[in-house]
Amino acid sequence: MAEPIWQALGDALSVVNVGAGTGSYEPPDRRVTAVEPSAVMIAQRAPGAAPAVQAAAEQLPFADDSFDAAMAIMTVHHWSDVGAGVAEMIRVARHRVVVVTFDPRAWDDQWIVRDYLPEIMTHRAPSFPSPARLLDVLPAATVQPLLAPHDCTDRMFATLWARPEQYLDPRVRAATSVWDLLPPAVSARALEQLRRDLASGEWDRRHGHLRTTPAWDVGLRLIRAELPAG
Repeated sequence: MAEPIWQALGDALSVVNVGAGTGSYEPPDRRVTAVEPSAVMIAQRAPGAAPAVQAAAEQLPFADDSFDAAMAIMTVHHWSDVGAGVAEMIRVARHRVVVVTFDPRAWDDQWIVRDYLPEIMTHRAPSFPSPARLLDVLPAATVQPLLAPHDCTDRMFATLWARPEQYLDPRVRAATSVWDLLPPAVSARALEQLRRDLASGEWDRRHGHLRTTPAWDVGLRLIRAELPAG
């Protein structure tokens, strides 16, 4: 999924990655500065990764127009004030802002939610600002689906649509915040049902075609805003 994000950055040579986490999707051919509020996440960044500053999206420690572009990848749902965070991205970027988020309306279309974890609609969906909300605060922005490949190396909750067995791996579940928000009894029930359906072949009867589907719209949205000069 990285290539469409890098293309959206256009000709930007300097990029600030807001809510950078461990550095997924940072372009290797640009001058990147990462911003991440968690020292734990910063410590997990790979050797040689872009330099990281510990700060929040709502208060970026940079002067106006410090970067060609600002990017934020699957992070806005963690921000305390989305409007303030986006305003800061606009302030420090000279040319464009690129955001990847999740459309909460797409949860119902995910088999893991529809068939096993409908509770996510209560526990998780409300935390995601809609693309419409982001378009309200981004000038001249466009939005497009960001398709997730069936073998996506970033094993986020929504990107495992073709690899149901991955949900049964506790190491995979530990890497995504979705499971932390669910009551343990709910997670245990869903995982046991999925385990049974995989063993019986029921999952493949209903969704087996996904195993050979190259890419799928799981609700990820790529938003790009070109900023007016000055």
